[in-house]
Amino acid sequence: MSQQRPRGSRPSMPMPNTGTMGAVVAVVALVLGFLILRDVRNDGGSTVTPGGNTDQPSDTTAPADPNNATPTTPPPFNRGSFKIQVANSSGIAGSAGKMTTDLQAVNFVVQPALNVAPGTPKRAKTGVFYLAGCEQGAADVVAVLGGNVDTGAMPSPVPLETGSLGEACVLILLGQDLSNKPLPGVTGTPNGGAATTTVPPAG
Repeated sequence: MSQQRPRGSRPSMPMPNTGTMGAVVAVVALVLGFLILRDVRNDGGSTVTPGGNTDQPSDTTAPADPNNATPTTPPPFNRGSFKIQVANSSGIAGSAGKMTTDLQAVNFVVQPALNVAPGTPKRAKTGVFYLAGCEQGAADVVAVLGGNVDTGAMPSPVPLETGSLGEACVLILLGQDLSNKPLPGVTGTPNGGAATTTVPPAG
């Protein structure tokens, strides 16, 4: 009979030292805590909201107040951009020549005075008539004449002794109301006068 060999005993595993394991865990926890604290400081303590952008600066500009808007002054109208024809329709001799001179003194370009065509009725009230494209110039003339005048499109044929406007696009048929009188819409000296009525822009 064969003899059984005695089984050899297995070597026992060394038991971990509890104190050493606790020290390792404490070191790992300390390192993790330091890393987390550093990340929080680098982020500046800001919280990122999904879909939001924390890098955009806030707009602190106050909205404009329409009540404090600075009014703009329209550019002065160029009175040299058109010509005027004054015609005596009052029957008072020399009145058209005087108005021509007065208008020239406030920088209008005025052709030599004329009389209306023979048979044209005398006018008690002055009228200002204009061709298409001269509406703004006519409005300036009306303002200088005080505003209380008849206005309208140029009649055809023009009621002038020559039958022609020449280069003028505004016609003043001088009536008895303004004959030999100062221009009511002008203040100051003739050369430095200015219309006191604001001229509206052409529509």
